This record gives sequence, structure tokens and C-alpha cells, in this order.
Amino acid sequence: MSEMQPSVLVVEDEPAQREILTYNLEHEGFRVIKAEDGNEALLLIEEEEPDLILLDWMLPGISGIEICRRIKLRPSLRSIPLIMISARSEEVDRVRGLETGADDYICKPYSVVEMIARVKAHLRRSRPASVGVRLTFDDILLDAETYKVFRGDHEVKLGPTEFRLLTTFMEKPGRVWSREQLLDRVWGREIYVDTRTVDVHIGRLRKALSRHGGDDPIRTVRGAGYALG
Repeated sequence: MSEMQPSVLVVEDEPAQREILTYNLEHEGFRVIKAEDGNEALLLIEEEEPDLILLDWMLPGISGIEICRRIKLRPSLRSIPLIMISARSEEVDRVRGLETGADDYICKPYSVVEMIARVKAHLRRSRPASVGVRLTFDDILLDAETYKVFRGDHEVKLGPTEFRLLTTFMEKPGRVWSREQLLDRVWGREIYVDTRTVDVHIGRLRKALSRHGGDDPIRTVRGAGYALG
């Protein structure tokens, strides 16, 4: 299910460090996006909306702390977990990083194993299904590890695309997703699919979820897209 791979943006100007992180994250099944400086990072955050950001403090141009401040000021980006990486191990720097809005702070030299563990811990909160967690919403249960869905006492049979759609909705109940956002998240950016395809699969998902009774949990938001609940 490569389209549902969590994406991590690595912002690091040292090529060796960037490659070590990329290699280890990809080995753990993450999709890695890379930026060498602050301007490139800000552009990629807008374009890609990564699931997590690993951000070096010392960057050419805009500093990591300034990037962090700008991200956390934007309501649409604020909830992306951000781990600040820094050679500055002084407590005052750590506090400043966290006060600027970083969700975590790790000092160089760091253990890659610890870094991966922290990445997974933050994703467990922000994108639980990507690390095999069970999700519930009202009477719907989705088990990301066994790829099974239940509504009440009945198992709901879903195709792979409907399963990925439901996962996306259940990770952020109430959030309105546009058709374009669903295409990116569920089908992947590399694949060209017509936006009407989204409507077809939403229709199938609704039908499957209501097969044994119960209200349709998916809301159509006119002119905007779809939401769960």
C-alpha cells in the first residue's frame, strides 16, 4: 500500500546526514522528501503537506527555528509533527526550540535508532493507521494491521481503495478533504486519476458501510469535498 506510506520531510543541509536519515527512514517504510535549505523546505511543506518534518536548526538562509515559527503560525500546517535536530545541546536552546513550536528536540550526534523511534511515536498520534493502530469512530472499527473493518457486529468487506479512503477519514474525523487531497493521499501523486473517480469510490464505501443498516457516516460538503461525521 505504498500510497498510504507516511511521508517525512528531511530538512538538512549536510549531504551525509541527509542521506543517512533518508536511507534509514526508507528502510523503515517511510516516503522521504528532502530539502537542503529553508526556502526549499517551505515550498515542499506547502506542496507535499508531509506527515512529519525533521528540521535541522542550522541551515543556510532561513534558520530552522524561523521555519518552525512560520509553520506553526499556519493553521493548515500547525498540526504536522516537527522534530528539531540541533548541534546545540544547551538547555536554553532546547527550550527555545520547543517554545517556538517544535514537538520534539534531538541533539547531534544522535542515535538513528532513537530518531526512528521518536518519528514513529509522533506518527502514532498524528497518523495512527500508518503504524498499525486500531481506529474507532462511533460503531466503526478499523484494524490497520489485519486490514479488517467492522461496523457493530458485522465485518465490512472493502476493496483496497475503499479501505485507504476510510483510513484517511478515520485518522482525522471531522476534517473536510477535497477530492484533490484524497487523490494525493489515497491514489498517490504519481498516478493520474480523474476527480470523479473519488466520487465513485466514496459511493462504494458508503454502500459497504451501510450494508447492515446504520446511518451514512460520510458527509458531502458542497463545493469542498467529504468528511467523516
